[in-house]
Amino acid sequence: MFDRLEDLLIRMEEILSELQEPDVASDQNRFRKLMKEQNDLSPIVEAYKEYKACKQTIEDSLQMLEEEADEEMRELAKEELNESKARVEELERELKILLLPKDPNDDKNVIVEIRAGAGGDEAALFAAEIYRMYLHYAEGRRWKVELVECEEIGIGGMKNVTFMINGSGAYSVMKYESGVHRVQRVPETESGGRIHTSTITVAVIPEAEEVDVQIDEKDIRIDVMRASGNGGQCVNTTDSAVRLTHYPTGIVIYSQTEKSQLQNKDKAFALLRAKLYDIECQKQHDAEAEARKSQIGTGDRSEKIRTYNFPQGRVTDHRIGLTLYKLDKIMNGDIQEIIDACIAADQSAKLANMNE
Repeated sequence: MFDRLEDLLIRMEEILSELQEPDVASDQNRFRKLMKEQNDLSPIVEAYKEYKACKQTIEDSLQMLEEEADEEMRELAKEELNESKARVEELERELKILLLPKDPNDDKNVIVEIRAGAGGDEAALFAAEIYRMYLHYAEGRRWKVELVECEEIGIGGMKNVTFMINGSGAYSVMKYESGVHRVQRVPETESGGRIHTSTITVAVIPEAEEVDVQIDEKDIRIDVMRASGNGGQCVNTTDSAVRLTHYPTGIVIYSQTEKSQLQNKDKAFALLRAKLYDIECQKQHDAEAEARKSQIGTGDRSEKIRTYNFPQGRVTDHRIGLTLYKLDKIMNGDIQEIIDACIAADQSAKLANMNE
């Protein structure tokens, strides 16, 4: 591990030196690549520098204890020694986590699909609430959200909704939301007051660039049509909606949220690229069965990951055994504690897998 850290320290010095070269500033691609590498390495390098400083403090404190006769100075040396030893242990764990293999999709934007499952109208209502939960969460992180597709029902629910989240490291955080979310409560439409259980599914897909996925024009059919909906400017008056059909996979994408046909077409292609990229990622995931040992849950989107129990005001994440009694806050977008716990559990599982 420490040989690798020394190599990274040298690499950081090389990057800083390269960034000072005049020709780098004029080459935007090279400049961006170096800046990204610098940003990726900075947390590791800073932690390693602190680790080395703490190790030096330990040596100096031990030497002082051997040579120093003054009792007050010896006490100071002992205090520094204990603090540095404790910090070294913390930093060793931090460095192991920082050196874990990084998911290549972590820095990407995401496309989120929410679909109502079992439970009829109640499931559609819950799908709309989970959509709003993610909107509030994204807003708190200053991420940009763009609606791609939505099928609403008359009472304020959503049979399905697809949206894009643009933000730094969005996939690294949102990927833990994929799976089946279950709600337990008395539905507004239920006069008997009985608790019902309904489900929705959430799929979080990394956004794919054109270089990630090549789409052959012969494999695509593009249809344009008038947007449908509850009225509003351009709706039902222009052929702005776009439907893409991908023959090899049978995937159909429909986009109508933008006013112009071109914008809807761009969104539809972005979603298609992401879905095709996700299919390839899932194939790789299935092929690498051993990697599942280091994942939170199975990584399967049919897995029940979380239950929202309204009568008791609690939310339980079944993958990590976490229960929180702050349902109202969570439904308003306060999900960071759950995500942090998932990240920590994921890291611990990967560390344990490395040590096997």
